[in-house]
Amino acid sequence: MMRVLILSCILGTLPIVTQGQSQAPPPLVDHHQHLFGPAIMAKSPSPQLVEAGDLIALLDKAGIRRAVILSVAYMFSNPNRPAVEDEYAHVKAENDWTSQQVARFPDRLIGFCSINPLKEYAIPEIERCAKDPKLHYGLKLHFGNSDVQLENEEQVEKVRKVFRAANDHGMAIVVHLRSSITRDRLYGAPQAQIFLDRVLPAAPDVPVQIAHLAGSGGYDDPTVDEAMGVFVDAIAKHDARMTRVYFDVSGVAGYGKWAEKTALISKRIREIGVSRILYGSDGAAGDNLQPREAWEAFRKLPLTDAEFRTIATNVAPYLK
Repeated sequence: MMRVLILSCILGTLPIVTQGQSQAPPPLVDHHQHLFGPAIMAKSPSPQLVEAGDLIALLDKAGIRRAVILSVAYMFSNPNRPAVEDEYAHVKAENDWTSQQVARFPDRLIGFCSINPLKEYAIPEIERCAKDPKLHYGLKLHFGNSDVQLENEEQVEKVRKVFRAANDHGMAIVVHLRSSITRDRLYGAPQAQIFLDRVLPAAPDVPVQIAHLAGSGGYDDPTVDEAMGVFVDAIAKHDARMTRVYFDVSGVAGYGKWAEKTALISKRIREIGVSRILYGSDGAAGDNLQPREAWEAFRKLPLTDAEFRTIATNVAPYLK
């Protein structure tokens, strides 16, 4: 039998796999990617244009077939950046640019619209994006970038209206839940509980994808694990509000002191359930890992081959 296996490897009919190497295939989908166009990069301290063609080349290197492109239009309303004149016009233009980029590779890319949920133009822009054949799939919200504070009842009501509008239009929601680090906003179990109790019920019919395992990259911040604990408990109790909730792992592995947290990250992934984990690598600009390197870092977690394979082959409902 051993002679047959060795011969098969030589002839290329079986892969040669070293002991301990994961046999999981590359992910089918990168569920968390960004493109960065000229208007955004003009306001960036380190411009690096990332267009659709650039990303496709990176996906090919990683063996990843498809990607979800999350517009970064919300960056024009970031209170930590200089204000722009006619902000809504810039937001619309960035969403439109994302739509045009996605249209170049319709069999590889889909797009999500984005807005700051606290702005008066949030609902009109959702309605406009819902009519765009390249952006109608979903909505990206970035609570940190938009300075959303979930302990503020007035803001919670605005976010609820945005979730309800997305739900009414059948748009999935990807949410960066972590509040602003720059402004040292409160975050942890209380904010996660408010999200579960007050915000999530406003979108009961569409998938909700919580980005970065409820953080903002890495897993150094203990408040992120506190927030994750709320969702883990809800899942353990079979809370119906979690039925359509998924978590992407973009930006978690390979950043900060994550190597010291691999056991904890893996524990949380198992508690959530690997069927809820969507692979993502985040935007390939600046110091961010590219898709191939991000997957290699993720594979260093102490998960089994079967768990890696499940995560690699998970596909979000909005892509089916």
